[in-house]
Amino acid sequence: MSDTITIAAAAYPLDWFDSFAEYEAKIARWVADGAAQGGQLLVFPEYAAMELASLGGAAVAADLEGALREVARHKDAVDALHMRLAAEHGVHILGGSGPVYAGARPVNRATFYGPGGIIGHQDKLIMTRFEREDWDVVAGDGLTLFDTPLGRVGVVICYDSEFPLLARHLVDAGAEILLAPSCTETWAGFSRVRVGAMARALENQCVAVHAPLVGDAQWCVGVEENTGRAAIYGPPDRGWPDTGILAEGGADAPGWVLAPVSRAQIAQTRADGVVLNHLHWSEQQARVVAPVTTRRTT
Repeated sequence: MSDTITIAAAAYPLDWFDSFAEYEAKIARWVADGAAQGGQLLVFPEYAAMELASLGGAAVAADLEGALREVARHKDAVDALHMRLAAEHGVHILGGSGPVYAGARPVNRATFYGPGGIIGHQDKLIMTRFEREDWDVVAGDGLTLFDTPLGRVGVVICYDSEFPLLARHLVDAGAEILLAPSCTETWAGFSRVRVGAMARALENQCVAVHAPLVGDAQWCVGVEENTGRAAIYGPPDRGWPDTGILAEGGADAPGWVLAPVSRAQIAQTRADGVVLNHLHWSEQQARVVAPVTTRRTT
């Protein structure tokens, strides 16, 4: 495995396409640009695949069920494109997530590609209200640790990043880098994922990568407005930035944000940091076995 790698997080806008070739050209440009800047692990946002709804026409893109099914229809072609680009540039890519009909209802799936092909995928596990109540997108089944030449990687898609036990389960399995692709309409939504990702980096003394959708796509139902900034976070500890922010882009500014990440530094911090959150995690359990003592004042 490599020690120091360069990670690239995308702040990615959705575009209208009249043909799959136009989508193919866009993704090729983005991957080439990320790789040219030194990115070895490229992370695209949650629901970045929804721009493919445009290929069904305006009526389909404006219809909840129609958009989901149109995007899912192109999954094989999307996989082939990302596999080709990963091999061509010698990079690993977390593709933009999108609906996949593994059963009667779709999951929200992010596929992980390497130079040798598809490594695997991670489905979102905890659905937002919009996904539950409007889209009827269902939860996936289980977490996956990707053990790659770049390091051990886990994925916590958007809302999943706000639930610490999911990330901890990945970290206990060996994760050093957590990828948090997101799709949020408001700054409040973005901030929830940002705070979640930063907290996961803090408590697990690891790196968290936040890649959001940005910009307007009024033609596509469910992702009409998208807000955020790409960033890469680490633990605010010795040898890391005091803020825990390794790199951060501008507000709603499309493009890549890159940072070098040292796996040795992650291991060193976990072993001998100013604090040892990763090591001391298990001490919580002993403190919560007994009932909480309640004291009332009059």
